[in-house]
Formats: sequence, C-alpha cells, structure tokens
Amino acid sequence: MKLLSWNVNGARAVWRKGVLQEWLKRQKADVYCLQETKAQPDQVDPELLNPFGCHGEWHWGEKKGYSGVATISKAAPAKIERGFGIPEFDNEGRVLITKHGDITLFNVYFPNGKKDAVRLRFKMDFYHSFLKVLERYREQGDDKIVICGDVNTAHEEIDLARPKENSGISGFLPAERAWIDKLLAAGFIDTFREFEKDPDHYTWWDQQSRARERNVGWRIDYFFISRNLRPRLKAAFIQTEVLGSDHCPVGIELA
Repeated sequence: MKLLSWNVNGARAVWRKGVLQEWLKRQKADVYCLQETKAQPDQVDPELLNPFGCHGEWHWGEKKGYSGVATISKAAPAKIERGFGIPEFDNEGRVLITKHGDITLFNVYFPNGKKDAVRLRFKMDFYHSFLKVLERYREQGDDKIVICGDVNTAHEEIDLARPKENSGISGFLPAERAWIDKLLAAGFIDTFREFEKDPDHYTWWDQQSRARERNVGWRIDYFFISRNLRPRLKAAFIQTEVLGSDHCPVGIELA
C-alpha cells in the first residue's frame, strides 16, 4: 500500500499547470493526501474532484482560498469524517479522517503559528486537541493509525538547515518540538527517520529567497504511524524532485 502526502499550496494552481495530473498519473499510489488545497468544491474542476477514476474526499474552510485538505484514493474509504468535531478548528477545514482496510488515516494540515501570538496559541491548542482525538480513536478500537500532512514544525536540529537562527521562530519553538516528542511518546513513529538518519533532507523551502536552489529548507511534512504498524513499514521517502509548490511530497509504503 503506497500513500503519498503533499502540501500543494493551492490545488487549482497546480492542476492548471498540469503538475498535479502528472504527479498523480506517475505515482500509481493507493492514497494521495493533499493539504492547503485552498478550494471549495464549487470552485474546483470536476476532473480534479475525482481525478483519473479515483475517489476524492474534500474538506474546506469557511474562508475561500484558505487552508483545506483532500484525500484521493483508488478505492472509496470505508469511513469518512471531516474534522475533530470542534468548530473552532473544523471551520478552517484542516482534517480528513478516512478508513482504508484496517488503517485509520488522518490527513491533517496543521496550523502555522508565525503570524502572531494568537495564531501560535491556536496552533498549540490544535496540537493538544489532536492528541486527545487520537486517544479517543484508540479507545474505540481504531488502533492502526497513519498520520500525514504539513505539521508546520521541524522536530530536531537535523530537520532544518539553520536551527540556531530559527530557534526563536514558530516552527522550531521548544513547545512545538516538545509536542512531537509527546506524539512519539504516545506510541507513534516518524517513518522517515526509520530509514534516514542523515541531515539535509527537507520538505519545505522559502520561495522568496530561492532557498530550494541552495537546499536551505525545513522538514515539516511527515508520515507518522502507530507502533503496531512498524512491521508493515517497507519504505519512507521524500520526493524532492517534484516541483510546483513550496513543499514537496512525502510518502510511505506499507505491506
């Protein structure tokens, strides 16, 4: 089972460029998770809603052109939920929860906290609420869990090119990094680090400074899995060659 995740920074834009179509056709994955789609269904080309015979599920915010996620799969998911059931967060269209076989998949576009203290508090509240949601799912028997998306935080110094310069900036604050520690302590695995221990592997680059050309980036897009899925994890990777967004896709393969 191949799963891919990509913050496309505007689904309509990458579709118009032909980038998204090319990527979808070339990958032949079972599930594609998109974040920052910035589109409501009535704004989207019908071919994009359910591309190439796949089944598309979308969640969007009240504000047009902002946030949003989409999960596109070869087979329709057995179960679909939009959001946490918390209006404060769900109004921004950041979460799709789908069931694929015995796996519960969370496609999440986590908030960015760089704007101001209010948004940083929103981000941290979202983080902590998400841990409670995960616990609720486990208690109801959905214990084989995959989490993917733009987490908007680099976990360790190895996960960004300039850790010292960014130590006081949202995205690498101690409290944000500590939340990832809590997620791992709660029984989840950072899949990429199971296979790659070296630095210089990033998923986001600042476009204004042309940072991608110099590989001055951040690894803020992840696939986390519950520990009980570790025996089924065959690969985890970053597709730095895929252009079209300020992020690149990440993926995993599960038996």
